[in-house]
Amino acid sequence: KNTLILFFKNHFSEYLYIVFFSKKDIMKQLFIFALLFLFSFNAFSQMTGKELLEKSIKYHDPKGKWEKAKLTFDLKQDSPNRPQRLTTFKINNKKNTFWQKDVSGENTVIRSLEKDSCELSLNGKTTFTEEEIKKNRLTCKLTRFWRDYQTYLYGLPMKLRDPGTKVYDKVKKTKFQDKDCWQLKVSYSEPVGHDTWYFYFHPETYALIGYRFYHDESKNDGEYITLEDEIKINGMRFPRDRKWYFNIDDKFLGTDFICLLYTSPSPRDRG
Repeated sequence: KNTLILFFKNHFSEYLYIVFFSKKDIMKQLFIFALLFLFSFNAFSQMTGKELLEKSIKYHDPKGKWEKAKLTFDLKQDSPNRPQRLTTFKINNKKNTFWQKDVSGENTVIRSLEKDSCELSLNGKTTFTEEEIKKNRLTCKLTRFWRDYQTYLYGLPMKLRDPGTKVYDKVKKTKFQDKDCWQLKVSYSEPVGHDTWYFYFHPETYALIGYRFYHDESKNDGEYITLEDEIKINGMRFPRDRKWYFNIDDKFLGTDFICLLYTSPSPRDRG
């Protein structure tokens, strides 16, 4: 038998094949091998958007616990020319409850939602002056925004299964922050949203490594977010650090750090 060594390279990986063949019907054997290789390579390259999403969800939430997760996040948020903000938020996805505490300077704002009930407090008070409402944005509308914002960003990529999410079929091989990755395009139908999002995944593990969004892609507006490090709890993997930048000029906007993540019932969940 003779030996043939074949070397292939694609956008992400290199492959070395060692093929043993007999002199008899050598061309037929090589032709069959080439067809098998091209079939497997094309099948891998033609992965759909939903297939890529499911691979990433399998990495971040392999046991499907996010849907009923009950978690507490302690965050530290740093932005240029602004005081540091400390935020704790608690979610119970099974009961659809939300609780958040923001500490900035001398003020502590607590917001909570349970079904149609909304509660707000400022430094322990539940009645406010018009000036306090305006300065600290003490509205239920903003509380609902924070619930949707926190559960969306910290629930990625699982939240891309939500109703109203359009996951595009075409998957693109590209680079994000000089890293090879898969790119997935997502958009939303009203009233869910109107922005266009691109999500970036590690080429081998399918871990989420970043994303960007546009309000109007033709204007290159919006922002992009890089993800670094991981924190694990109950078999789920969450990106630990988020860094925010403008798309148009790469201006740095700030960093969100998960200081602590744990399973603990919120005050409304006890009992």
